[in-house]
Amino acid sequence: MKDYKGISSFDELIEKEYGKIGTESRNDYEEKAQMFIVSEMLKEARRQANMTQEQLAEKAGTKKSYISKIENAKGNIQLSTLIRIFEKGLNRKVGLTFL
Repeated sequence: MKDYKGISSFDELIEKEYGKIGTESRNDYEEKAQMFIVSEMLKEARRQANMTQEQLAEKAGTKKSYISKIENAKGNIQLSTLIRIFEKGLNRKVGLTFL
């Protein structure tokens, strides 16, 4: 069991659990966290639009299984496809920020 004494912030906890920024384990954690965020954003936007995964897939020109994969944070996703799903399928604009 890890020792959590002295940890006073979320950043310190993440570093303790997944390593310092730039390490392989931290990069893996960050990638999975971002995919989870994207999956939740897509689910919420689709639900707000009162659409099924199948309806969204048809409107965006992709397959239901692909929408399901994204919503379940599984596999890799192409940025162009993600943008098309949000913009064509859900009438939402996508903005990117690089830190």
